[in-house]
Amino acid sequence: MSAVGGRRLAVIGGGWAGLAAAVRAVQAGAHATLFEMAQQLGGRARSVPLPLAGATALDNGQHILVGAYRRTLELMHTVGAAEHEVLHRTPLVLRYADGRGLALPRGPAWIAFVRAVAACNGWDWSDRSALIRAAAGWALDRFRCDPALTVDALCRTLPTAVRQLLIDPLCVAALNTPAREASAQVLLRVLRDALFAGRGGADLLLPRRPLGEVLPQPAARWLAARGGVVRLGQRITGIEAVGGHNVQAPQWRIDGESFDGVVLAVPAAEAARLVATLAPAWAARAQALRYEPIATVYLECAGARLPAAMTALVEGPSAPAQFAFDHGALGGAAGRFAFVVSGAAPWVERGSGALAAAVLDQARSAMPGGTWPTAPRVLKVLVERRATFRCTPGLDRPPAAIAPGLVAAGDYVEGPYPATLEGAVRAGEAAAAALA
Repeated sequence: MSAVGGRRLAVIGGGWAGLAAAVRAVQAGAHATLFEMAQQLGGRARSVPLPLAGATALDNGQHILVGAYRRTLELMHTVGAAEHEVLHRTPLVLRYADGRGLALPRGPAWIAFVRAVAACNGWDWSDRSALIRAAAGWALDRFRCDPALTVDALCRTLPTAVRQLLIDPLCVAALNTPAREASAQVLLRVLRDALFAGRGGADLLLPRRPLGEVLPQPAARWLAARGGVVRLGQRITGIEAVGGHNVQAPQWRIDGESFDGVVLAVPAAEAARLVATLAPAWAARAQALRYEPIATVYLECAGARLPAAMTALVEGPSAPAQFAFDHGALGGAAGRFAFVVSGAAPWVERGSGALAAAVLDQARSAMPGGTWPTAPRVLKVLVERRATFRCTPGLDRPPAAIAPGLVAAGDYVEGPYPATLEGAVRAGEAAAAALA
């Protein structure tokens, strides 16, 4: 990025997109001020303190990073967050408690994929060969398809076992949208970059520490040491273009304070509110996005361990969660587990009590033999109601550019990825570069 010559830039929003924008702007020589409405940084990927004496923080959801998140990992490196200290890296293992599933070995991407499929428990040879043929066909088509296709339509010729064991859980984990409604084009891009773009792209990077220690806190310290300003607990009430917002290089006034450029790194609905009069067409596109919740049910059970740090679960009408995570296996609190429910709208409507009871019943299936040392108890149910946008075919996402000197940054802006941490970081970096 070229130097921005000491320009004064405002970054509104302290999630991962806003942090990425602020760090890269300061690196480029700008004077960056970051405004965050909450009392902590991190946005939808943050730590949540527990009101219990001596209790460690929970995350507002069990987030997963993968090796293909190269911009996120580079940003962590920039601000001094050591990957080996805050993340647990392991080759992709998508395995159920009964032993079914596949594990990706180390090695060149395509060879590792074929070896994993060939050794997958729970499939016969026709299942395995069908998936390998389908993946080869996707590669020949450069991982592109008709933008109107759903994941279900893309995979309609695959055996039921392959869809249930692999495609459906990967789809809901990556896109937070059920396969019957999810964009096939976006899933193909995710598969290309994670599974087939190079060594380590599919590696799982699971947080060892609370999310605040993965990026937000190191980024805040980095900014403070280099003259960046972080203002917590300040909600921006208005943005005004000084001299008209159609000029090439306007000044921007934010709650009475002037800046040369603005990165709007808040959720889409809040961004639409702030620019409703400045850019009504852009605001309408941002307002039109629809969302899917994600729920995380935290359980405790002393002396219990899952078969792996991440265990896949069979979802069903009375079984809401798709994955369970063993925090003790990740170096966190022993006996603490996170059960994740993506595409959680039907369960959120039933209420936290019904969701917690269903997860407790389902939890038996996560343990080999179906038994726990003692009865697990619910520690906390956390619901992120607008966790991600609904990633459907042909989705009209707003562009990053709003007006000269005013750029949006977030996982919802136009781009090839679903709503992920990597998408947020890339959008933040792109916004900072655009204001250069």
